[in-house]
Amino acid sequence: MGSTPQLSAICDDRVGYGDSKVLKSRGRYMTTMTLEERITRLEDIEAIKQLKFRYSHICDDDHNPAHIASVFADDGIWESEESVAKGHAEIEELFCRFQGVVSFSQHNMMNPIIEVNGDTATGIWYTMGPWDLKEDGKEVWLACRYDDDYVRINGEWKYSHLRVARRMK
Repeated sequence: MGSTPQLSAICDDRVGYGDSKVLKSRGRYMTTMTLEERITRLEDIEAIKQLKFRYSHICDDDHNPAHIASVFADDGIWESEESVAKGHAEIEELFCRFQGVVSFSQHNMMNPIIEVNGDTATGIWYTMGPWDLKEDGKEVWLACRYDDDYVRINGEWKYSHLRVARRMK
């Protein structure tokens, strides 16, 4: 049997792809991450997806202020064009205000792009769903984009900064 060429010798160039180490060879992408690193990365991405889904369930549970702090770091920030809340107490108060405005919401999260870098990560998400407003009983459809920063605290992913921007109302 002949010798196997070194990976770097058969690769055309190196390209960045998210947070992974990727090599491009003959039009295909190959990773230089170990199997353990790849599995850890996938587990982190899945844990962050679960965090977003927990956030969505809290929002769709009448914007439950009793549970919202559980998904944020102690100094976490929730930010939109209209509001900024920093820390658990301010975020809980913000969600109390949401309860006075929204009678129903359905956060349908989709199209995540998640990049993990050790104990921090970023994510971009989109949501589209129906909302019922209490003031005038108006029913609206909202589309929003989330730009999130995450931090791993004691092995658990939390929001360090959640930014939401309306794209359609």
